[in-house]
Order: sequence, then structure tokens, then C-alpha cells
Amino acid sequence: MPSKSAGADVALAEAIRHEHDLTFWQAAKLYPKAVGWSAFVSIGVIMLAFDPQIIGNMFAMPQFQKDFGFELDGQYVISAAWQTGLSLGNPIGQVVGALFSAYPLELFGRKWTFFGCIILTASLVFIQFFARSLQVLLVGELLGGLVLGCFVVIGPTYASEVCPLALRGYMTSYTNLCFVTGQLLGNAITAGTAPLENHWAYSIPFALQWFWVLIIIPGIFFIPESPWWLVRKGRIDEAKDALHRLSSSKVDVDSTLAVIAETDRLELEMEAGSTYLDTIKGVNLRRTEISTGVYTTQVLSGIYLINYGTYFFEQAGLPPQDAFYMGIGFLAVGWVCTVISWFLIARFGRRRIFNIGLTVLIVMMFIIGILDSIPGRPPGVAWAESSLMLVWNGAYDLSVGPITFVILGECSATRVRSKTIAVATAVQAVFGIVMTVAIPYMINPAEANMQGKLGYFFGGLGVICLVWAYFRIPETKGRTYEELDLLFDRKVPARQFKGYQVGATTVSAES
Repeated sequence: MPSKSAGADVALAEAIRHEHDLTFWQAAKLYPKAVGWSAFVSIGVIMLAFDPQIIGNMFAMPQFQKDFGFELDGQYVISAAWQTGLSLGNPIGQVVGALFSAYPLELFGRKWTFFGCIILTASLVFIQFFARSLQVLLVGELLGGLVLGCFVVIGPTYASEVCPLALRGYMTSYTNLCFVTGQLLGNAITAGTAPLENHWAYSIPFALQWFWVLIIIPGIFFIPESPWWLVRKGRIDEAKDALHRLSSSKVDVDSTLAVIAETDRLELEMEAGSTYLDTIKGVNLRRTEISTGVYTTQVLSGIYLINYGTYFFEQAGLPPQDAFYMGIGFLAVGWVCTVISWFLIARFGRRRIFNIGLTVLIVMMFIIGILDSIPGRPPGVAWAESSLMLVWNGAYDLSVGPITFVILGECSATRVRSKTIAVATAVQAVFGIVMTVAIPYMINPAEANMQGKLGYFFGGLGVICLVWAYFRIPETKGRTYEELDLLFDRKVPARQFKGYQVGATTVSAES
């Protein structure tokens, strides 16, 4: 590679220093359009979260049970096998859709891949809306899940590439807020339609998925393409134009473009390729392991119970309508806590938030299990368990939930970011499939009927994840992508990332 001039080196160093010095509010004023477009693209994640939430709630919906279930002891129920089958559409879609999405993302860019997924989603909702048998509904869920799985790759990838360092943590963690928003809306809508005594009880929630399509399509043609993707494609003038459209007139676009080009050059020098195989080659193997590990921890800590929240509360002993209301409160707490988490992200490191948060989740899961083990199971236990799940969800959305998406965006190398996020999403979804198969059998009254004893199961899995997280998750807060490339290339231990001086040999360990 030809060497750069001393003047270019100084300009580059100044650009990196300026990015480090930017505060949140300064960055928000300089890059308001980047914030807006990042939030706009993340609407796809709301759609992804909405679909499995309404399906999970329909299992507790009287009219859905009557139209699609069978009678058991005077009540209509959906068999555990069909609950599992219908719930599998989303996680299976995440596996296949996430892995597939990396190809159009690399070939056609973030903007047009997003557009294609929106059009396909709009078409596939017709199958769900007109389904009058479990078999047809299963086909709609599987096909819809394939496309919806792409959104969880597109959203954080785009956010991490269009926002400066000072905004990166907020906008990547915004993905979690979109998840909670989709789940909250799913709970609120199904709670509102559940009392209906005809097919509209479940048809209305399916139809409302078109609402997001109508919001997105008019704006999609104006979305700026990712400048990182354009630079990798050698389309420098277009990258410069995209940066102008993402920032205010006060931003030195040439300096920003120089940082992007230099990071890309550095990764090429480190032989960081852009194929799926490259995500597990050399230093990228560690980066992919971290990304996959934090995402999988979400599943193993118990987050998939949220999809069955209303059903879980009902089986725990709450009346049906109270179970729906508790489901809404459950996710409303999560939404508020995700917003509060941004203040934690600004003040504390990614590693500390993740590990302390996971510890709290584990303790609460064990308490839920112990409460359910009280002999005779007193009447107040159902409300106590449900209330603790409410607190658990708040703690999750203060820590493990949002911080996972920050770590995903920061630990993956820029050249393989979409593929690293795709691999992490796919592995997480495989574990999600296992949970989707297991949870209905564990809580169904005709099967294991474990109720709150699920706390022992998820608490135990959480302990394993915590041990891994302590030794493997590095502190990435306040680091540019170029600095992170150097830290990983030098094989700096996870607990030494925080105090490591790039270009120096002195480190200070962080416990």
C-alpha cells in the first residue's frame, strides 16, 4: 500500500480526535438526519417483534382458541404441538432470512434491500389475514418469518454505519426499543380485540401489519445509502453525497470520508475479507464469537418468555383479561426501561452494564422458581410471580436487551459487519427455535405445567452465560472502529480493553 503524506496523517488524526471529543448533544445537532433515518430504517424491527407477539397472545384469545383449537375439560385450547409450529415461523425466518440478507445487503446496499423486504412483507401478510386453518396460518408465519428475519440485520447495520461515535451506542440500542415497541403494540392490540366474538378478534392484529408498510414506502426512496458500503464499492462521490445528506452543513464531510476510507484500508491490510468464511477467520473469529455470545445470552436468560407473556400469566393463575393487562404492563415497563438505559449507556461501559444486568436477571429467575416451590402454592403466589416477571423485564431492558445491539455493532469488523450480525442473529435464532419448541410444553397445562418453576431453568442457563461474559466481553465504549480493529488485531484480553492505550504497551486491567 502506498504511504500517506504527513499532512494527511495529521488531518486524519484530527478527524478521529474530533469524533472522540463530540458530546451526545453536539453530535445530535451535527447529525440530526442520521438519527432520523436510522430510526426510520429500524421500524422494520418493530414489524419483526409485532408478529410473534400477536401469535403468542392469540393462544390465550377465546375466539382464536374456539376457531382453531379443541375442547379440553370444557375449555378450548390450542395443542402444544400447534403452538410450537406457529411460533417457529419467526425464529426459523431469522435463521434463514438473516443469513440470506447479507447477500443483497452487500450486492444492492442497505436501502434497496430494506425496500425489497418491505414489499415482500406487505404481500405475505395476505396469507395470515385470510387464514382460516392452522395449516394455512403456519405457511403464512413461515414465509413471513423469512422476510422479517432480515430486518434485525438491516436495522443495527445501518445505524452503526451512519451515526458518529457519540450517537452509535444510542442508535444501535434503539433496536431493542423497537423490539419492545413491537411487542407492546402486539399486546395492546390483542388485548383490545380479544373480547370480540368473531374472526376479527385475530384478523385485525394481522391487518395492522400493513400500517407500517404504508408509513415506510413513501419515505424509502429518500433514505441515504450507507457511506461505508459505498466506500467499499469504490463509489466515493456517492459516499460523499450520502454524508452530506446525513449531516448538517457544519460537518467536515471530507475528514469523515477520510476516516471511513482509512478504516477500510486498515481492514484490507489486516486481510479482513467480506465473505461468511471471513467472519470465522483469524481475529474475526473472536469478534464473531462475542457478537454471537451476547445475542444468544438474550435467549438463554429467558427473553422468549415474553412472546408467551400473556399465556404465562394466565397459566400462572391470573384471570384471562387480567393476564392481557399484565402483558401490556409487562412491556410498558420494558419500553420505559429501554429509554432509561440510554442514560446508563452514556455513563457506564458496555461490559459492566451487561454483566451486572445479567446477574440481576439470574437472581430474579431463581426467586420466581423458589416462590413456585412453596408447598400448597398459596393464592398470592400467582401475582407475586407475575410481578417479579414485570421487574425482571425492566431489568432486562435496562441492560442485556439494549446493550447487546451496541456490542453487536461495535465488535464486528466493518467489512463483515452485516455478515457478523447475520451469523449472530442466526445462531441466536437457532437457540430461539429450541426455546420455541420447549416453552409451550413446559408451561402448557396438558404437558409439563411447570409454571414459575421455569425460573430454575433460565436461572441455571444464565449462570453459564455470566461466566462466559466475564471472561470474553471487552469494553468497547468510546472507541472508534479503527481503534477496535487494532485492539482485536493485537489480541488484547477482554478485561484489558478499557485501559489499553492504542500505540502504547501499558494496560490496566478492569475487573
